[in-house]
Amino acid sequence: MTGFRGKLTRDDAVVLRVQKLGESDRIVTMLTRRHGRVRAVAKGVRRTSSRFGARLEPFGHIDVQWMEGRSLHVVSQVEGVDLYGKRIFGDYPRYTAASAIAEAAERLTPIEHDPSLRMFLLTIGALRTLAAGEHTVSLVLDAYLLRALGLAGWAPALRECAVCGTRGDHRAFSVPAGGCVCSDCRPPGAARPAPATLALMSALAEGDWGTADASEPAPRNEASGLIAAHLQWHLERGLRSLPLVDRSGKDPV
Repeated sequence: MTGFRGKLTRDDAVVLRVQKLGESDRIVTMLTRRHGRVRAVAKGVRRTSSRFGARLEPFGHIDVQWMEGRSLHVVSQVEGVDLYGKRIFGDYPRYTAASAIAEAAERLTPIEHDPSLRMFLLTIGALRTLAAGEHTVSLVLDAYLLRALGLAGWAPALRECAVCGTRGDHRAFSVPAGGCVCSDCRPPGAARPAPATLALMSALAEGDWGTADASEPAPRNEASGLIAAHLQWHLERGLRSLPLVDRSGKDPV
């Protein structure tokens, strides 16, 4: 190819975010299977004649090839593996939850090109579950956030005291302390969530969907608040998309 200088790299990826660039291009942020988080320019994708513009919408699982550049790579080929966005965009609760998942995935992979296979698989799995409507939207989001925090090394303590490590079902929860705390270690201002709330958080973190699906609205809402607070504490600022999430608690149809 005349003028070719960059190395070609191919991987499968999930599209996290797209940004307009000029009149016809986009910057695509992707989480890849083997190369971590990658940003690349997709040239001409906003034109109606674009060969692969529809394949580079958010939340899609794609097989992508890019030419490596100094600051931004350049997308050269894209094939859709499963474009979950087609089943998500038309549903507000799913769309807002998917947006929060994508934003969390980007924020929790702060270093570009740092491989994160488990985060990639977790993100793909969460978007697939949202698209399929297998569980209540808010539960899918909260399960993702808890597990993503765990992959980042920030999982809240739920089965032991965050301070002394004593095993047990402790009744207090302190975000600054790192999760559940026993009566001896409980700091001032610690919350006292309902036992059902802590049981739900444990179920979401451990993939116990039988318990999670059977939970009531009140524990779900309380768990969502604790998870959001724990996430914000570690990220130092909250996710912009999280307040927009529809937490009506409607069961999937």
